[in-house]
Amino acid sequence: MYYKLKDYAALLEQHGLVTEMNMDGSREIRHLSYNSKDIKAGTLFLCKGAHFKEQYLKNAVDAGAVCYISEKKYAVDCEYILVSDIRRAMGYLVNLFFENVWEKLHLIGITGTKGKSTTTYFVRYILDEYLRDQKRPQSAVISSIDTYDGVVNMESHLTTPEPIELHTHFQNAVDSGIGYLTMEVSSQALKYGRVAGVTFEVGCYLNIGDDHISDVEHPDFEDYFQSKLKLFAQSKTACVSLDTLRVEDVLAAAEQAERKITFSTSDTTADIYAYDIRKVGNDTAFRVHAPTFDEEFMLTIPGLFNVQNAVAAISICYALGIPQHYMYVGLMKARSSGRMEIYSNADNRVVVLVDYAHNKMSFETLYQSVQKEFPNRRIYTVFGCPGRKAFQRRHDLGALSGKYSDKVFITEEDPGEEPLRNICEEISIHVRAQGCPYEIVEDRGEAIKKAINAAGGENSIVLVTGKGNETRQKRGTEYVPCPSDVEYTKRFLKEFDIKNNMDAAEKIKSFQDILPAFRKLYNKTILIKLGGSVLEDNALIQNIFEDISVLKMVGARVAVVHGGGKKISKALEAHGVETKFVSGYRVTDKTSIEIVEMVLSGQVNKAIVQGLKNSNINACGLSGKDANIITAAKKTLPEGDIGYVGEVQAVDDTVLKLLLDADIVPVLSPVSSDAQGNTLNVNADDAALAVAERLGVDTLVFITDVDGILLDVENDKTLVNYLDVAKAESLLENGFIGGGMLPKLKNCVKSIQNGVREVVILNGTVKYNLVSNFVTPRKIGTTIGM
Repeated sequence: MYYKLKDYAALLEQHGLVTEMNMDGSREIRHLSYNSKDIKAGTLFLCKGAHFKEQYLKNAVDAGAVCYISEKKYAVDCEYILVSDIRRAMGYLVNLFFENVWEKLHLIGITGTKGKSTTTYFVRYILDEYLRDQKRPQSAVISSIDTYDGVVNMESHLTTPEPIELHTHFQNAVDSGIGYLTMEVSSQALKYGRVAGVTFEVGCYLNIGDDHISDVEHPDFEDYFQSKLKLFAQSKTACVSLDTLRVEDVLAAAEQAERKITFSTSDTTADIYAYDIRKVGNDTAFRVHAPTFDEEFMLTIPGLFNVQNAVAAISICYALGIPQHYMYVGLMKARSSGRMEIYSNADNRVVVLVDYAHNKMSFETLYQSVQKEFPNRRIYTVFGCPGRKAFQRRHDLGALSGKYSDKVFITEEDPGEEPLRNICEEISIHVRAQGCPYEIVEDRGEAIKKAINAAGGENSIVLVTGKGNETRQKRGTEYVPCPSDVEYTKRFLKEFDIKNNMDAAEKIKSFQDILPAFRKLYNKTILIKLGGSVLEDNALIQNIFEDISVLKMVGARVAVVHGGGKKISKALEAHGVETKFVSGYRVTDKTSIEIVEMVLSGQVNKAIVQGLKNSNINACGLSGKDANIITAAKKTLPEGDIGYVGEVQAVDDTVLKLLLDADIVPVLSPVSSDAQGNTLNVNADDAALAVAERLGVDTLVFITDVDGILLDVENDKTLVNYLDVAKAESLLENGFIGGGMLPKLKNCVKSIQNGVREVVILNGTVKYNLVSNFVTPRKIGTTIGM
C-alpha cells in the first residue's frame, strides 16, 4: 500500500515537526530517498547531512522527485515540507512508508558503551540454537561488525543504520520468514531518532562510560547518558545491568517500560546474576541464578569480562521466554568475529590478540583481562583513533596504552577527512606522558608487522585493537578495501616463524625449547589411525610419513591402523558393484568383501608400508586376520542384514608388541575374521580404538581432514583444543556433537576410561601437525584426556 503526501504531512504535524509546507497532498509516494542517484517516479526526497548541496536536490527533482523535506527552503521549483528536525522526521516518515514492518519481528535492542557487539552475538547464537530446533530460519542481526537480514549479509558501516536502510533490513527479514532480529542501538541513533517510532520487545542497557563526547557527537557526558536512556521509552521489557554507573538513574528511566529485569555479575539482589566465576582450562565457567533456574554455564572464548555480556544475553533471552538449555548451548558455541581472537607463532613466544576494543572502557577491560590471563608477558599495543569524532579517545587510549604497554605502535583507524599524521601525533602526546616508548607507523599492516617482530625476542603479547575483522578503512569520504587485522596477523606471524627458522641461533634456541618435549616421547606408544582425504593425496600422506620418521628418531613406539573407504568405493564401482550404506555402515556381500580385502589389506596397506620404508622407517604390513590380531563377530542392525561387516570382539596384541619391541612399525588393515574364519570388514575407527585399549597406548591419534571437534560445524573458530572426559560427556549430553564426530567422540571417551591416556583428533592436511601437537606449547586439533 502506498500512502499519499498528505498522510506524511499529517504524521509530521502530529509530532510537532512541521514549520512550513507547500504541496499537493493527493500525490502518492512510491519511494523514499536521501540519495539523488536513487530516485524513482513518486519519490519523496529527504535533504539531510552536513555536506548536503542544493545541486543534489535539483538532480533529484530532474530525476522524478515530487516533493522534498528539509530544515531549510531551497530555490528549487518543487513542492516541499519544512521541518524543525530532519533526522527525527526521517524516523517517523520511514516507519509509515514501511507500515511498521518491525511489528512482525521479535525486535531486541542493545545499548551501552562497551559490550554491545559481543552481547548481540551471544543473543544471536542462543536464538539460532532455539530456532534450529523449531525448524525456523536463523535470526537476523544488525551490529557494528556485520549485518544479516535474510537477503543482505555484509560488513557494517554504522552501528545503527540510517532509517531507510534500517527499515529495509526489517522488511528483508520479514520477507525471508525471519522472526527474531537483534540489533545494536547507538546513542547517536537514539538522540537523532534513527529508531523513532520503533518499539523493541526487549531493550537492554549494559553500561556507560566516557566516549563519543565531541562537538559533532555529544557535547557532554550528560547528553550522552540521556541519549542512551531513551531506549527504555521504546521498549516493552527493559533489561538493566546493576553494575553500571548511575544505576539509580538508569533504573528510574527503565520504569517507562512495561516490565523490568535486572542482571549483574556482582549484585545478588538482581533478578538474574552470575556467581562462582572461574577459569577452567581455556574456558570460563560460571553459575547463573534466575527466577526459574540456577545452572552452570560455560564460555569457550577468552576474557573473564565476557561473563558480563553473557549474563546480559541470558537476561534478554529469559525475557523472550527462550528455554535455559538453548542459552547454555548457544553460549558454549558463541563466537564474535574479530573479538578476542588469539593467534600465536609456532613456539607460542608471540601471542597476538585481535579485538575491536576502541574506547576507554573496552581498553581498560582488555588490559585488565590480559594481565590476569597472560601474566608475565611483555605487552605491545597497535591502535589508532578515528578522524573527526570521539576526540577524547586520543587522550584516553593514548594514556591507557602508555600505562600498560611496553611499547605502542600508533597507526591508522578510519581517519576519514582528517590528516592521519595529525591524529597519530595527538595520540602520541598522551603515550609519551606515561613514559612509554612508541612509534608512529601510518600503514596499519606495517605497524602490526613491526609489533610482532619487536615482540619476538621474549614471551610477549601483541594487542591489535579497533578494527577486528573489518576489511575497509575510511579515507576521505570513501571506504577503501584493505586486509583485516586478522589477515595481517596470520600473515606476519607466519613470516616471523619462517624468518626466524632461517637463523642458526634461532634454530638452536627452538631445538632447546622443544627438546624436553621430544625427550618425553621416548619409549611412549603412539597409535596413529589414518583416514579421510589424507590417504587420497600422495603429498599429504608423505607429510605423515615424515612426521612418523621424526617420532621414531626420538624413540617413540609407533603403530598405524588405516582405513580406505574412498578407495573401496572406487574399486567397487570399477567392478560394477553398487555401494549401499545403512546407518553409516557399508553393506558388504560376498563379492564386496573380497574387493574390500584386496583394497585394504592389499593395495592400501602395502602402499603405506612402502611409503614408510621409503622414509627409512622399518614397517610391517598386517591385517586383523593375521595371527588372530582382531577377532570379530558379524554386526547386526535393527534395519536388517548388512552382510560381512564385523565388530571387534577381542584383540591379541602379541605380534604387535613383538614388532614394537623390535623397533618396527606395525601397519594394520582392519579386515578381520570371526571365530569360524569368515572375513569381515571392521570399521577402522573401531579397530584403532580396540587396539589402542589393548596395547594401553599413551596417545591415540586420529588423522582426519577436519581440524578437530567443533562446537559449531559451520564455524571453524569454535574448535575445542582440549576436553576432559566430564566436558566431553557434557557436550554429548547437550547435543553439541553430531554427524560422524558423534560416534567417534563417544568411543574416544570410552577408550580414555579403558586406559588410553589421551586421544587426539588432527587435521592431516596441514603439514607437520602430527609432530607439532607433541612439541609445541599450544595443542593442535582436539585432545581428549582424563
